[in-house]
Amino acid sequence: MRHLISLKEQTRDDLLTLLKLAETIKRRRQAGEPTNYLPRQTLIMLFQKTSTRTRLSFEAGMTELGGHAIFLDAKTTQFSLTDFRDEIQAVMRFGQILMFRAQKAADVITAAAYDRVPVIDACSEKYHPAQALSDLLTMSEAAGGIEKVKKIAWLGIENNVSNTLMLAAAKLGIKVAIAAPEADKNSVDPELNAVAGATGLVKRTPDLAEALTDADFVHTDTWMNMEFFENGQVRPEFKSEYERRLRVFAPYQLNAEAVERYAPAARIMHCMPCHVGYEISRDAIDHPHSIIFDQAENRLHMQKAMLVWLLEKEKEIL
Repeated sequence: MRHLISLKEQTRDDLLTLLKLAETIKRRRQAGEPTNYLPRQTLIMLFQKTSTRTRLSFEAGMTELGGHAIFLDAKTTQFSLTDFRDEIQAVMRFGQILMFRAQKAADVITAAAYDRVPVIDACSEKYHPAQALSDLLTMSEAAGGIEKVKKIAWLGIENNVSNTLMLAAAKLGIKVAIAAPEADKNSVDPELNAVAGATGLVKRTPDLAEALTDADFVHTDTWMNMEFFENGQVRPEFKSEYERRLRVFAPYQLNAEAVERYAPAARIMHCMPCHVGYEISRDAIDHPHSIIFDQAENRLHMQKAMLVWLLEKEKEIL
């Protein structure tokens, strides 16, 4: 049974198939053709964390595929009252795929281990394959083919998004430069780092110029945890960590000046939500080379490809 958790499980050919599926489904949708490839199928969407693009893309995607998506907010379920293993096995009896936006990747892995239905890690503290695969689609479109993407750069903090993007890009032969003063300690996966590192395509450097030079795309994500804030103000218990992160990460902000100086042809990407003035500047979001909103839309098209691929229906489309 197929699962999409960290992308450690997928081969280069799997990634290329997912890209081709997304491109095909998107093209047919734009041509006004129906894409109802999964009639009478149900997607269970379990959210332990809030979401905008993940819920929209999976729910709209499953609807356009002819199926049905059920949204479960963990706060309004019985998960807090029982053993997770019992409850998740029951949940999986009600659908054909489980999409799990989880606090802990270990829980996603536990769910997948039952092999009851295909399971998607829709953002845990370690992985975000739905985002990374969608980013590949966006870069492929912008470059005129994924084979034309030679180098990407990541600025800021290493986290769940950079993990899966780094691994997917390296598997496809793309150089990855990471300019990050530190990694989110909860996101570190030594095995994933080893697999990506073994390709010889990943380079970590504190030098912004080195990371950005010759990059085709520049990515970033939040490095200021949103639990630090309440009503727009920094909570007192997080003030020292907030100030520390400002000092440490501010030099790695994705802004128009850095891109224009070191990688003037590069496209600007952010998985959203954007925290303006922190990891990204307003002039980067609004820059002519920004493809951030294309990136957001492509979550829909890649999520549809993921659902089709997980249910092994790709041969009916390609």
